[in-house]
Amino acid sequence: MRHLFTAFLIFSHCLVITAIGLSQPVKRFDLEKDNISNLIPPLEVLIDSAIAHNAALKSSQLAVGVNSKALKAYANSWTKNLSLTADVRYGTFTNYSTDQITNLAVSTNKSEFRYGVGGTLKFAINDFVDRKNQIGMFKTEVEIARSDYDEKVNQLKKLVIIEYNDLLLKQKLMILSAAKTETVKVNMQMVEKEFRNGVIPLTEFTNMSATVFDSEAAFENARMEFRNAYMMLEETTGMKFNILNTIREGHEHN
Repeated sequence: MRHLFTAFLIFSHCLVITAIGLSQPVKRFDLEKDNISNLIPPLEVLIDSAIAHNAALKSSQLAVGVNSKALKAYANSWTKNLSLTADVRYGTFTNYSTDQITNLAVSTNKSEFRYGVGGTLKFAINDFVDRKNQIGMFKTEVEIARSDYDEKVNQLKKLVIIEYNDLLLKQKLMILSAAKTETVKVNMQMVEKEFRNGVIPLTEFTNMSATVFDSEAAFENARMEFRNAYMMLEETTGMKFNILNTIREGHEHN
């Protein structure tokens, strides 16, 4: 039931995103105003989607199923030592009875069906003694497979949480870098004007130009790290947020 409910949540969220995309014009994502946590699915949905799409978890889940079936098959293996026989015959049979008056044996002939059912159960002593140990081993293998699955689920949950928070952090750093770049460029305009008027020397103008270049490089690096974090979360969850293609390719520079 949990898997069905999870699939329903993921499917519903995809329908909502699709409906919004079809009914509204594409809105460009403003990294200085829009919080990306409001534009992607909630963390719980991201975790459920990651669990549903993770290939390693599917393999572990299959291992649990295989070991469970192996346990069931061995538990029922005793039936191969059980055999049943049935016999049906029709003919004239002589029946003997005792006459209650004369107390003498009386025989009568009668045509009839006669049925016979029999059964045998064969068990090797070693199989019988070792059966409990073998079942215990199969149960242990099932528990190991389940523990492995649960461990992978927990690790995947942690990964999604880390990548989700990393995406939020990378956006904040990108916003700070963009703001710093804008401030530096405004200062550059003032320095350039003062340089043209002969108020400041060439060295100060050159230093300010280098600061602008460094700020722009830092912004591009922050933007790339944001993109990487975004795509990593998409890859881990198996979802497409359809937001990255609406992010401004570069910061608007004056």
